[in-house]
Amino acid sequence: MHSSNHIIKFADDMTVVGLISKNDESAYREEVQRLTAWCEANNLSLNVDKTKEMVVDFRRAQSDHSPLFIDGSPLEIVKSTKFLGIHLVENFIWSLSTSSITKKTQQRLYFLRKLSKAHLPPPS
Repeated sequence: MHSSNHIIKFADDMTVVGLISKNDESAYREEVQRLTAWCEANNLSLNVDKTKEMVVDFRRAQSDHSPLFIDGSPLEIVKSTKFLGIHLVENFIWSLSTSSITKKTQQRLYFLRKLSKAHLPPPS
């Protein structure tokens, strides 16, 4: 594995994070190809329809990125994704993540209020 790439595994999800500098994507693309080959060699299948690519580009002059290909199919480039329960957006604006957390909190508080109004006895 190249030092600018990291593979993060959690349960049945896997994320490849690559730092691309000097416009050289070769190490990142090779890492994805190695991962694809490893999955094939170990009888694991990558669901290309569920596999996405998100590009975070902090350069002033941003350019279009050519998509990655797995088994001849291009990966969809997305502007946001959910990673370990957190909504990430390509420009790292956190409004999507905070609004999602706020919505979940309000839902749970609603149920707690309903339970409180039911005057249930404490568990014994």
